Amino acid sequence: MPLTNTATHYGGVTKTFHWLTALLIITLIPLGIYANGLPYDTSEELARKAWLFSLHKTLGVTVFFVALARIAWALSQPKPALLHPDRKLESLAAETVHWLLYGSLLLVPLSGWIHHAATAGFAPIWWPFGQNLPLVPKSESLAATTAGLHIVFERVLAASILLHAAGALKHHLIDRDSTLRRMLPGRPVVPDVTGAHRVVLPVLAAVVVWAGALATGSALGVYDQHGDTVQAAALEDVQSDWAVEDGTLSIVVKQLGSDVTGSFADWTAAISFDETVTEGPAGSVDVTISVGSLTLGSVTSQALGADFFNATAFPTAQFTADILRTDGGYVAEGTLTIKEASVPVTLPFTLDVADGVAVMQGETTLDRRDFAIGDSQKDESSLGFSVGVTVNLTATEG
Repeated sequence: MPLTNTATHYGGVTKTFHWLTALLIITLIPLGIYANGLPYDTSEELARKAWLFSLHKTLGVTVFFVALARIAWALSQPKPALLHPDRKLESLAAETVHWLLYGSLLLVPLSGWIHHAATAGFAPIWWPFGQNLPLVPKSESLAATTAGLHIVFERVLAASILLHAAGALKHHLIDRDSTLRRMLPGRPVVPDVTGAHRVVLPVLAAVVVWAGALATGSALGVYDQHGDTVQAAALEDVQSDWAVEDGTLSIVVKQLGSDVTGSFADWTAAISFDETVTEGPAGSVDVTISVGSLTLGSVTSQALGADFFNATAFPTAQFTADILRTDGGYVAEGTLTIKEASVPVTLPFTLDVADGVAVMQGETTLDRRDFAIGDSQKDESSLGFSVGVTVNLTATEG
C-alpha cells in the first residue's frame, strides 16, 4: 500500500492518521465524562480522579499535536476526488463536516490546555515541559471561559464524528460505493472520477456552525464560573492606628506533589504599633479574614467545602496577636482561629518604616490538621499537611 495519496486513493500515512485520531477521540471523550463524575472525598478517590484526569489531559495534548501533523500532511497531499460530484448538497455537507472535524481536533484540546494552564493544582499533564503556556496567566475568569469553550467545542466534535460515521455507513451500506473502503487497508477499485473539492463554502459553513455553537454556549451560561459558590462574608471597616493601603494574604498547599497557591481577597487588620520600641511589646494586631473570598486554583470549591474551610458555617477566621520587637526583628505572637479551632501561631516578619509608611513581609507554616481541615485527606501524598502562609502589606500611620 503506497504511503502517499493519489487522485483516487488515500495513502498509508493518511489512513494511519485517521484511525489513530479516531482511537484517541473515542478514548478521550468517555474518559473525560467518567473522570468528571467521580467523587473526590477521600485521598484514594482524589488520587484516582486526578490520575484519570492526568491521562485525559495528556492524551488531549497528544491529539493536538497529532491533529497538527495530520493537517500538515493533508495540505501536502492531493485529496482523492469525490465519488459523487453530482450530489452537490451531500458533498457540501460532507466537506463541511470534514472542516468541523479538523478544526475541532485543534480547538477541543487547545481550549482544555489553556484552561489547565490558567488554573493551579489538581491533575498535571504527564510530560517534562511544565504545566504553563506562554501568554496564559493564572486567571479564574479565563479558566471559566476556556472550560466553557472546551465543552462547546467538544459537543461540536462529537456531533461531527456522529455525522461523519453516519455518512460513511450510508455510503457503505446503502450506496455500496468505495467511500469507506478507501480509508480501510488495501486498495479498492474506484470509478474514474474527477470531482473537485470545494474549500471556501464548506469552511464558511463550518464557521457558521461554530459561531452558532458559541452563541448557544453563551446563552446557556457555560462560560461563567461554576461550582459550589460560597457567598463571602462582608467585613466591616475597622479602627486602626495604621491603615492598610495595600496587601496580600496568600497560602500555598501541596496537592499531588505540586504547589497550589491561593489568596484571600478580603481581610481587615486593626493595628497598633510603636516604632520607637527597641525591645519587647511594640503593639498588637487583630486580623479578620473573609474565608469565602479565597481562590485556590482549580480546587477553590473543594477548599471552601464542609470538609475543609467550611466557609458556609464559618465565614470568617481571626488572628489576634501581640507585636514583639526582638534582636532578630519582629514577631507577631497570638492565636489563629479557623472553624472552631484556636491554635497558637508565631509569625516572624520584616518591617521597614519611613515617613509614616510601614512595609511588612511575613511568612509562617501551619498544619492543616490542627484546624480539622481536610480530615478526609489523610494521605499527605494527596494533600500535604503543611500550609505556607505569606503576608505582605503597606500601611500608613493614621
